[in-house]
Amino acid sequence: MKRSLIVALIITLASAVTPHALADQIQPRTIVSGWIPYYSVKTVMPFIQKITPSATPATNSPTTCEDNEYSPTDLAALNSSYLFTNKDLMKEVMPFWYTLKSPTVIRDDYSTGNPSWPIADTICLMRKSGLKLIPTITDGTEKLVLSGYLAKPETRTTIVKSIVALVNKYSFDGIDLDFEGFAFVDGNTTWTKTAPNWVLFVKELSIALHAQQKLLSITAPYSFDPTEKAKGYYVYSWAEIATSIDRLRIMTYDYSVAKPGPIGPIAWTEKTLKYAISVMPASKVFIGLPGYGRDWITSVTGTCPVSAPPGLKAGAKAATFRMNYAATKAAIDNATPVFDEKTSEATYSYSQNFNGLTAKGAATSCTASRTVWYQNDRSYLERMNLVAKYRLGGAALWTLGMEDPTATLAMRNVAMSIAPDSLVNSLIVEDITNKSVFYGGIFTLRGSLTLKDKSAAVGIPVAIELKRENESVWTKVLEVNSGIDGTVSIPIKIAGTTSFRLRTEGTWERAESVSSEAKIVVLSRLVVERPTTVRRFQELIVKGSLLPQLSGQSAVLQKLTAGKWQNIGTSTLTGSNGEFELSAIESKKGVVKLRVQVTTKTEQVLSSQFWVVVR
Repeated sequence: MKRSLIVALIITLASAVTPHALADQIQPRTIVSGWIPYYSVKTVMPFIQKITPSATPATNSPTTCEDNEYSPTDLAALNSSYLFTNKDLMKEVMPFWYTLKSPTVIRDDYSTGNPSWPIADTICLMRKSGLKLIPTITDGTEKLVLSGYLAKPETRTTIVKSIVALVNKYSFDGIDLDFEGFAFVDGNTTWTKTAPNWVLFVKELSIALHAQQKLLSITAPYSFDPTEKAKGYYVYSWAEIATSIDRLRIMTYDYSVAKPGPIGPIAWTEKTLKYAISVMPASKVFIGLPGYGRDWITSVTGTCPVSAPPGLKAGAKAATFRMNYAATKAAIDNATPVFDEKTSEATYSYSQNFNGLTAKGAATSCTASRTVWYQNDRSYLERMNLVAKYRLGGAALWTLGMEDPTATLAMRNVAMSIAPDSLVNSLIVEDITNKSVFYGGIFTLRGSLTLKDKSAAVGIPVAIELKRENESVWTKVLEVNSGIDGTVSIPIKIAGTTSFRLRTEGTWERAESVSSEAKIVVLSRLVVERPTTVRRFQELIVKGSLLPQLSGQSAVLQKLTAGKWQNIGTSTLTGSNGEFELSAIESKKGVVKLRVQVTTKTEQVLSSQFWVVVR
């Protein structure tokens, strides 16, 4: 810590009552997260323009919205957008914006894809939702290049530094790694060699991020128990990285790509979830939910006219569509979807007829038989029930905003059914008035944690977080447990104006809570060394220092004359450590009443009054 923070803990003890939240005040469990690609930001947020521009932040400074103003119409659009109307279901989102190109280069895909919408503005607006921002980095290198980087300790460290620098650039809450090249490009013959280097890299990145209280999320395709025949994509070494990561988001989709079939059958999905929670806490595991479906060509009969769509042949790459378009698509295809109980997905088949002319002008026709698979609201419901069954961290949607409103409702219903108890987290400041304290003074933060029925929340880990005057990001400085009366009491000593709050992390049993903020203003004070007696016509010297230490501040000695304070002697400026020396000469015997005044940019600081006997 760059500034002094002296913290002591006092936990008072009293009786407690068994907690129980009031049913009519239950909030849904925050079990939904998802990706926001650079090309679909406007799917979840409107484009709004600030009408009072704030200064553009330096590249190494946090992004804030504190100086931005927006029109009532824009704010209404923002508050009614997908991200804001569903934020009670979510605690974090993953902006899918970055690509690793080399150890020192992480490409910014957001700015390329949104040239008229500055990234700083978008981050600001996202922060207004109160959600954590954990952006995703994908692997943008060629085959075996990234695995080669990770094989060298020096390049592993360079990549770690590049990632941490990106996180700090915009004060993100962490990073999500989606390095799929190992699985889908390099080939499984390389996995045995790559896996240990991947583990070393994850551990090094974890240490660097956790030192700054940032989160590390890993996105990976499915994996199974290594003792079984089908191991899945074991290169990601879930068991070995389990203690280093905070999130594992499993891509439980793309089961069928080249051939028609379910996007992510539920039995297959549950199998990989069960393996994941066998090697790490279930709270770290997130089930992937696809917001898309696929439409395959299974056969083509006849001779297609030249006017038919290109690539019309069996085995062609499947067309994809959004889940929220599925009902419209089925109507256009003149088909009735059926729900496949075994896979927990919707499917149907249909035909397309194409009539026209051949290249030689002869009449011709062809028929394309097609098969469609996608997940619907029932699919989401049954997968969210796995979240409840195994007490997972939640679900991760690829991508947010592609799901049908009925699927969102299904997720909400599950989130409500497993809602945790809500905490009332209150903070008061004691031992000072007007929330200000002189430099070096001590005050007390007192927190109280209760459930909705007023019963005490006992033994809850409480994080004390602070934000200094020129900062926009909260920093955890201490964690203590609430006493049996649900309170904590922490004496604090700070060196500069600082805001405080108390936070508790969410668990399966209780919701996350954040107290109100308390801003404590630190007032400067003067430490003065002065004589008690001096001869007349002898130089009276007063030394002192300004705390906190500020150089270049005007200091002057003052005397009380006829009921008024008047400057005497010559003023001076404080030195590099806030020090000063003042002098004056008194010609008359008697007792003089003196004080020192220092004028800073923000306040006038007065010392205590003192008396000097002039002999």
